[in-house]
Amino acid sequence: MRPTTRRVLAAAAGLALLATLPACADDAKQAAENVPGVTDGEIVVGTHQPLTGPAAPGYSKISAAVKAYFEHVNGKGGVHGRKIVYKVMDDGYNPANTENVVRKLVLDDKVFALLGGLGTPTHTTVLEFVKAQRVPDLFVASGSRNWNQPAKYPTTFGWQPDYTVEGKILASWVKREFPGATVCHFGQNDDFGRDSLAGVEQVLGPVAAKQTYTTTNQQVGPAIGALRAAGCQVVISASIPGFTALAMGQAAGQGFRAQWVVSNVGADYTTLAAQLGDKKVILEGMVADNYLPMVGDTTNPWIREYSRIHQRFNAGNPIDGNAVYGYSMAYTFVQALLAAGPEPTREKLVEAVRRGGFRGPGLTPFRYAEGVHAGYSGVRLSRVSGGAQTYFGPTYTTDDGGAAVTEFIEAPATPPADAVPTA
Repeated sequence: MRPTTRRVLAAAAGLALLATLPACADDAKQAAENVPGVTDGEIVVGTHQPLTGPAAPGYSKISAAVKAYFEHVNGKGGVHGRKIVYKVMDDGYNPANTENVVRKLVLDDKVFALLGGLGTPTHTTVLEFVKAQRVPDLFVASGSRNWNQPAKYPTTFGWQPDYTVEGKILASWVKREFPGATVCHFGQNDDFGRDSLAGVEQVLGPVAAKQTYTTTNQQVGPAIGALRAAGCQVVISASIPGFTALAMGQAAGQGFRAQWVVSNVGADYTTLAAQLGDKKVILEGMVADNYLPMVGDTTNPWIREYSRIHQRFNAGNPIDGNAVYGYSMAYTFVQALLAAGPEPTREKLVEAVRRGGFRGPGLTPFRYAEGVHAGYSGVRLSRVSGGAQTYFGPTYTTDDGGAAVTEFIEAPATPPADAVPTA
């Protein structure tokens, strides 16, 4: 081949390569534009929440805190230059409504991800739809073990400790503090109550009596009467706030004196006290658990940061445990978005959470790993005394299997500047 011919061929090849570069760039741009809910300037996420209905007391304030935190982050430049848009839809804690609003969020609003959908019975109904749509389904606001099924639901992740982990830790405390006592269980008639009972009975063996409630029937008197008749000295309760208040109010009205040990899900003192009014004295001595900074601890640096955010963006609502929950979950979501990179896709976001490694306001580590989509790994116990809810004793961790309940001694992380993660 002559040198001239080779030069002509090389030049032609170079021109062909140059011609493909704009096409590649266009393909990359098109791929980015095809990510639902993501533009150059914003990321749209959505959630279903009980703004009305039986779970509204307390829980309706969670999404307000999440939105406030995102407004705070947006004011600092957003995440990789994008503002977070948070679409909140009311499902009234009714599974039939949940299906409708989640379909609208995904199919009509084309959200990038679902964040913090609240409730065991509600969110369970949309798992198959979410899976089929391949939507990141992050940090479900419930401790059901349903969210920790990565082989079956690869895009769904829990966030709070699951109810079996919590049940094991509460039962371990009861076993140590009330040896030989008659221990009973009161729980919601779904996976919330069942998972809690599974953890309790893994430690204590069969409880002396167990009663359930449904969220559509507020008449808990017969169930409480049955626990009283069984001679229960300790009642471990897996209940949402409204039914914690109803159950403890019924117990007081029936002269049924027992030590109440309540899931963090239904034990926020500010919420319960507001519901009970002048009867809030019955909360004295209630033992519960938590895994986030306690709202009344004004020395905690996370509470100080959250209080500033709350005052600016959410002052119309009380700052209580539900608000702390919302701020903390939103913080973790921002960490996940950062980890997904400057050109996020749904797949990158799911992989970022799966890799885990997030540190934040929680007292214990997350369990996220390959094959594990469960959230926080433990809790610390609290007690109501003198109208205040405060922590006592060590923090504990375990799993939802056969692992022992062990003390966790590592100090929590401190917040970054303005409580906005940078990596």
